[in-house]
Amino acid sequence: MAVQHGIWKIGEKPQPLVAIRLDSEALLEEQIVRDISILNSGWMLIGRQVYTDFGKYIDLLAIDAAGSIIIIELKKHKTPRDVVAQTIDYAAWIEHLPSEKFVQIYSEFAEKHALSVKSFDEAFKVRFGASPAEEEINSSHQMVIVAAELDASTERIINYLNDKASVAVNAVFFSVFRDGENQYLSRSWMIDPVETEEHAVNTRQKGEWNGEFYASFGAGPGGRSWDDAVNHGFISAGGGRWYSKTLFMLKPGDRVWVNIPGSGYVGVAKVTGHAIIADEFITAALDLKGEYPRASDFGEDEAEYFVPVTWLHKVAQHQAANEVGLFGNQNSVARPRTPKWDHTIKRLKAAWSISL
Repeated sequence: MAVQHGIWKIGEKPQPLVAIRLDSEALLEEQIVRDISILNSGWMLIGRQVYTDFGKYIDLLAIDAAGSIIIIELKKHKTPRDVVAQTIDYAAWIEHLPSEKFVQIYSEFAEKHALSVKSFDEAFKVRFGASPAEEEINSSHQMVIVAAELDASTERIINYLNDKASVAVNAVFFSVFRDGENQYLSRSWMIDPVETEEHAVNTRQKGEWNGEFYASFGAGPGGRSWDDAVNHGFISAGGGRWYSKTLFMLKPGDRVWVNIPGSGYVGVAKVTGHAIIADEFITAALDLKGEYPRASDFGEDEAEYFVPVTWLHKVAQHQAANEVGLFGNQNSVARPRTPKWDHTIKRLKAAWSISL
């Protein structure tokens, strides 16, 4: 169904703001280039007007912390169904590109737009707090269509591709409102972006999931403490919805293997409860060494979220298991479907002399 936007100014009587036409979609593209968080705060823009091998240009190209490539196409003068077909065509090209191609794309983008960070690796680390894993770059992709509106037929096509074919394609709608001399953008997604990202993960991993969850626990100075997690039985994530949302995949009874990026695997646990926000999890009785943002101070999106667990096996951070060939991912929680995940669990069981 069509998405409708409305904004009202609060007062003695709510006053609706006037909806106006954006001067041009080029202006919207420029706004997105200046701040990609207009679309998603968990993305990094790496290319604009990217030339393809078949002589056409992708409007915008982005990447997330897990290495997933996001193809962003503005509707512009194209018919709704044409833009869907063209975006899928671009995805078919993107799918086979090696990691070094994205390094080149970013380098050209950074040079053209005079960005202070010219290196892809450095920009990725600044944006996401960790170096990119070469095998993860372009291991999945997503497609996003930016439009003021789409016809009903195109919406049905997008829904079908997501529901029946698990193709990670989505649409985001923007409206513009005026209040005096000021103009405001309003955004609405056609499908919850979390669902699209899940499809992207599923698409890239052809194997069967073995039922074992992976968790990335970013412990470090001035942030989370692994000792806290061990002593009080939890894993956690925060600093943005992109990082915390995957915690909600976990349910009581699930088993999760925990990796500290830069250190290695430190434990395996059984989940005992659903994810809850820091304000509800942290009590005066907890003697926590780390720092965990609360919603009351930073808002729900930036707050830390906790999943209570019972540790089945754990080691100190300096004893973490880390060797070539073990699975790694920037997602706070993942359901890996790669043979490397089966190999990782076998190696950890052997290293820790455990049988689960």
